[in-house]
Amino acid sequence: MKSLGPRLLTAVIGIPLLLLILFLGESWPPIIAIAVGLASAFMVGEYLHAKDLLRLYALSIPCMAFPPAVILLLFSGRLYILFFAFMIAAFSVILFYHRRLTYIDLAYSLFGTLLIAFGMSAIVLGSSGKPSFIFYFVPVFLLPWMADAGGFFIGAAFGKHKLCPNISPKKTVEGAVGGFVFCILSAVCMGVVFKLWIMPEANINFFALILLGAIDAPLSILGDLSFSLIKRSLNIKDYGSIFPGHGGMLDRFDSIVFTAPAIIAVDSFLPLITTGTV
Repeated sequence: MKSLGPRLLTAVIGIPLLLLILFLGESWPPIIAIAVGLASAFMVGEYLHAKDLLRLYALSIPCMAFPPAVILLLFSGRLYILFFAFMIAAFSVILFYHRRLTYIDLAYSLFGTLLIAFGMSAIVLGSSGKPSFIFYFVPVFLLPWMADAGGFFIGAAFGKHKLCPNISPKKTVEGAVGGFVFCILSAVCMGVVFKLWIMPEANINFFALILLGAIDAPLSILGDLSFSLIKRSLNIKDYGSIFPGHGGMLDRFDSIVFTAPAIIAVDSFLPLITTGTV
């Protein structure tokens, strides 16, 4: 468990920061959108830097501005116009810089930008207009990170069968099973905490939480492996280095890009929490 120390250091710094954002969001909800928008822009910057495209500012600036713009216009009904403008800008760039920028570079940039914008904007969309935005904000981070923690500890203790050795040599089948169990238990424990101490008057759908945990665990692995595959193709270890033991922000949030939309999907069919008489 050589990386346990750096992981704990990251948790010691990251968890209080998230709690601060959560506290400020209770008093002024737009702070959530601002924080997610800035984080998304930074993640796109790391993604572009991995392929040495960050310094091509005619491309990187529109790409980094796109996720915050998506969040800003999320409820405006003008997202179609934003996508149209982004596509026009992107293909204008390749025409002007065709000697330096290949179509593969453009496709790489657009796909990553759209993926990050889609996944991260789900954090804001999923927690807006709900009985408790905290109840939707917490599992966005808690479940994939607990799945990762379960995979790390169980894999380190019992892992023998490699899950996907060509992409992520340290991941094991046993770790994946441990992450699955950790994720479901974390979802249930979160529901119990909210029911007993935070929102005792609310009706919490534990079946929906279990389902969310069961979906988030494999999606978390999918997100992690997907971005790891990109790193492998670019011959880099991490997208950045701001989190000791975890690399960059994209390294830490790669699974959340995939799991955050799952909360919206599950909640649309089985509301996670309701208030009032059932």
